[in-house]
Amino acid sequence: MKLLIAEDEVALQESIIKFLKREGFVCEAASNYDEALYKVSLYDYDVVVLDINLISGSGLDVLKALKKEGKKSGVIIISANNSLDDKLEGLDLGADDYITKPFHLTELNARIKAVLRRGKYGGDVCLVHNEITVNTEYRQAYVNDRTMPLTRKEYDLLVYFMVNKNRVLSKEVIAEHLWGDHIDLADNFDFIYVHINNLRKKLTKVAADYIKTVYGIGYRFTDG
Repeated sequence: MKLLIAEDEVALQESIIKFLKREGFVCEAASNYDEALYKVSLYDYDVVVLDINLISGSGLDVLKALKKEGKKSGVIIISANNSLDDKLEGLDLGADDYITKPFHLTELNARIKAVLRRGKYGGDVCLVHNEITVNTEYRQAYVNDRTMPLTRKEYDLLVYFMVNKNRVLSKEVIAEHLWGDHIDLADNFDFIYVHINNLRKKLTKVAADYIKTVYGIGYRFTDG
């Protein structure tokens, strides 16, 4: 899952990103209003953690732009104070949750996971596709209740495919979502084929071949 951390306090931003990367998230950063606005317009994120008081502008205006463009990102707003008006305005604009400074990183992590459960995982900790079950809390995949050992990127790929079942995903979109925004500058995306091929080999040993190649475009996770 890919997150954007829009926070202008550099030390806090770095602490959040360091913690969330250890939790298995791909994290991108925005340090001011203009950078946050640029990134939400150009890239897609599963969750945006958005400080209301960004340098040179309001995080609420970033939220307005994100919703205007029809982006499906979950949004958690950060408020530097306990202002009820700020929180209510953010929620009215479409934010999914809010958190007030100072906060514990474990609480932020829990709120991010809750937003993902509601928005991406159908309200449950587990994703299920026929004989495959993925526990997103423990980052573990099972086939017919037996553990399927996956590398971190193979796990991330499987979750991304299951969340986007039946959608055709280009190699560029997969790379951007699982390796970060600037991967789109890579000369080629052959490494994507390697990871997908490894995941497909593991899946087909114990389950059906759900990953289909859409030639010239990318891949699609189907019912079989």
